[in-house]
Amino acid sequence: MNRSKIYALLVPVVSVIIALLIASIIIIIIGKNPLTAYGIMLEGAFGGAEQLANTIIKMTPLILTGLAVGFGFRAGVFNIGAEGQMTIGALMGAVVAMNIGGVPSVIAIPLSIIVGMLAGAFWASIAGFLKAFTGAHEVISTIMLNWIAANFASFMVTGPLAVGSGTPKSPEIAEAAKLPVVLKVQATELSIGIFIAVVVAVVMYVFIEKTTTGYELKGVGFNPHAAEYGGISIRKSIIMTMAISGALAGMAGIVDLLGVPPHRFVGELTGGRGFDGITIALIGRNNPIGIIFAALLIAALRTGSNAMQIRAQIPNDIVSIIQGIVIFLVAAERIVTTLIYWKGRKGVTTA
Repeated sequence: MNRSKIYALLVPVVSVIIALLIASIIIIIIGKNPLTAYGIMLEGAFGGAEQLANTIIKMTPLILTGLAVGFGFRAGVFNIGAEGQMTIGALMGAVVAMNIGGVPSVIAIPLSIIVGMLAGAFWASIAGFLKAFTGAHEVISTIMLNWIAANFASFMVTGPLAVGSGTPKSPEIAEAAKLPVVLKVQATELSIGIFIAVVVAVVMYVFIEKTTTGYELKGVGFNPHAAEYGGISIRKSIIMTMAISGALAGMAGIVDLLGVPPHRFVGELTGGRGFDGITIALIGRNNPIGIIFAALLIAALRTGSNAMQIRAQIPNDIVSIIQGIVIFLVAAERIVTTLIYWKGRKGVTTA
């Protein structure tokens, strides 16, 4: 393993350790024991079947939104619109899933997911076309599309799709469209969504690292001028990148809806998980396999923080601090690599 690959692995790990140490100081300042707090956090995330199931349920859409953002980053496109693409994917997929009763699950589930992916791809492609043909920056256009998606979703669940009273919501999806449950603990249902997300991550790794198209898209991300000189169409690459990225985000939305009760589309479906994809992509270094572990980290922090708050009276803000420090250190890679290099040199000198 060469030095760059070693650093790619060590930087996120060291960043997490540093973040935990800094958060420990804050926990001590507020009069609590950090070892006790972290022990409760781990127990809250992995201490039993229900806790583990809750962590994996949170992890599933984070893998897919992380892949959506990370793939865009690898190809030189800053897709900040995973939130809107996730919303549109869930909405359009839900419309199919609600009206697909009477067909077997082997048709209903794939069809609902494919429609969700196509909807997310279409939504992201709008920003791709704008960038490719007008030069409009994708950061601005995807953020604007997020707002359009949010308001469109709100209109749909308060108007055409509205049922009942109270929280705006759509009708429940057909039974055939619900993902099979692999573990049920009390009210918690863990579906096969996690297996779908992991398989997609592996497929994306192979696509990026082992295929000609993946190599071309990475080449555009590294140096668009050299790629164009080599015969690669920049416009085509931008649109394709945004479409694939949007499809992944759309899949995150529909897989979550098909796999997690109440199996209805609601206005606040995403809960910020589209933006969490940026965090996951950064921590995972835009590597599909790294993104799986980054999603597990963030999901565990989120799940464990609830137990930490209840049992140790430590505010959830501590988790936000840890997450923020990790992102800062991963983004400021030079700081961490310098620390690793300095530590290695010190060890060599001592020996």
